[in-house]
Amino acid sequence: MAIAPPKTDSASTEYDRRWWILGVLCFSLLVIVLDNSILNVAIPTIIRDLKATNSQLQWIVDSYTIVFAGLLLTAGAMGDKFGRRKALQLGLIIFGFGSLLAALSSSASELISTRALMGVGAAFIMPATLSIITNVFPPQERAKAIGIWAGVAGLGAALGPLTGGFLVEHFYWGSVFLVNIPIVVVGLVAGIVLIPESKDPSAPRLDPVGAVLSIAALSLLLFAIIEAPTEGWLQPKILGIFAAGLLLGTAFVLWERRVPEPMLDMSFFKNPRFSAANGAITVVFFAMFGSIFLLTQYFQFVLGYSPLETGVRMVPFALTLMVVAPTSSKVVKRFGTKATVSVGLTIVATSLVTMAFLEVDSSYWQIVWRLMLLAVGMGLTMAPSTDSVMGSLPLGKAGVGSAVNDTTRQVGGALGVAIIGSVLASVYGSKVSEFLSGQGAPTEAIDAAKGSLGGANLVAAQAPSAEAAAGLLRVANSAFVDALHWSVLVAAVPVAIGAVCVYLFLPATARSEDLREQGVEFEAEHQN
Repeated sequence: MAIAPPKTDSASTEYDRRWWILGVLCFSLLVIVLDNSILNVAIPTIIRDLKATNSQLQWIVDSYTIVFAGLLLTAGAMGDKFGRRKALQLGLIIFGFGSLLAALSSSASELISTRALMGVGAAFIMPATLSIITNVFPPQERAKAIGIWAGVAGLGAALGPLTGGFLVEHFYWGSVFLVNIPIVVVGLVAGIVLIPESKDPSAPRLDPVGAVLSIAALSLLLFAIIEAPTEGWLQPKILGIFAAGLLLGTAFVLWERRVPEPMLDMSFFKNPRFSAANGAITVVFFAMFGSIFLLTQYFQFVLGYSPLETGVRMVPFALTLMVVAPTSSKVVKRFGTKATVSVGLTIVATSLVTMAFLEVDSSYWQIVWRLMLLAVGMGLTMAPSTDSVMGSLPLGKAGVGSAVNDTTRQVGGALGVAIIGSVLASVYGSKVSEFLSGQGAPTEAIDAAKGSLGGANLVAAQAPSAEAAAGLLRVANSAFVDALHWSVLVAAVPVAIGAVCVYLFLPATARSEDLREQGVEFEAEHQN
């Protein structure tokens, strides 16, 4: 349905500057998606300077992820209740303060704590950006705006290694956190000037029980997913944490279904444009995080690129995503959401299968077209799916709806790294262990080399002869590439299944009642 132009001066001003508002929101989003990937290249320096153990190193990464994902639903709901601009500004302040403390950390324990604080800030920033977009842009422009938002999300994930590599090579490890501060300052100032306040007009009461249950359930599930590759998927500890997370998740669903004013209305999931689109987002981020996890190691350890060189070689992926995601709205307009997203997922699955033909000595040109194909599929999937999710909800629930969308991203990404990492470790470890055992190598060397390709490089550096070192590296590189082949094929399976499910269940267009309800809400908010 057509949306009438805003009538009041203030509403007209907001409408006229909507693209500037989008720029501020995308800039604010950039600080999160950069941080998700920028830290990886600083890890070797952090190990050396802070004397971090392997366990501490894992928690430096995981404390942020678990807190971020665990708080998303609660933070999104609080944005709906108290104001989304307030939530965004609070998140930026917390994130900036946490970044400063992280850069000044003098021990691994301090860095773990400050990373967790940054996760709190991120949980308020990400759903606020998307929910504000939904309330600022009318339905006929929202898909394009969300496409740009999704493109920036992909750009930040790909440019993180490039930025981190440059900073670590020219400054110190804390610079990967200090770079967040100017972004936060600009986002805060521009947000105060440009971004209008919006909230749920029904002013729902807080749902503290639902908040506690969602935080506990999501945190436990993410913790189990992250720890499973190291501890073992069938270990009693991991199974127990999974069971506790699922039990609390079930309790959350039951509570939300009976409470008069739930934090997350479970009836949203009855709408296939909400549930099927969230499923598509889960599998595409499963593929994205998992494949980048593989390819960054492949570039650095097998092909011998530095962290900065690796980041440069990921730029075509980012640029392709930046082009395809914003223009996907035109494809949707012509062919519908169902066809666009199912084709996008099919392209992602195809690109993963083609990566099974990479070799130890593959040239960059043999890799780059596969990366660009992957980005095309993701661009056709992420933005239309996100628009489908946000277009299926009342505008007043945009915050919690955005949080669900963001949670599926985090869970899908964590599963991608965990499952693909487990396949990689299993295939690679067995081949390297078999070779070194046959060479009579000591147990310590076998354990170090089979743990990772980086570990094999360290063992090779201490080998008794150049011939022994070359032999180990040759076997290790070959084993890694074999493991990569199996990993990408495993990753392609859920993506292909997702493409079929999207084709079967995701409607091609929005329901007329959803369009009508959002149109009425948008006019009421912008013309009063």
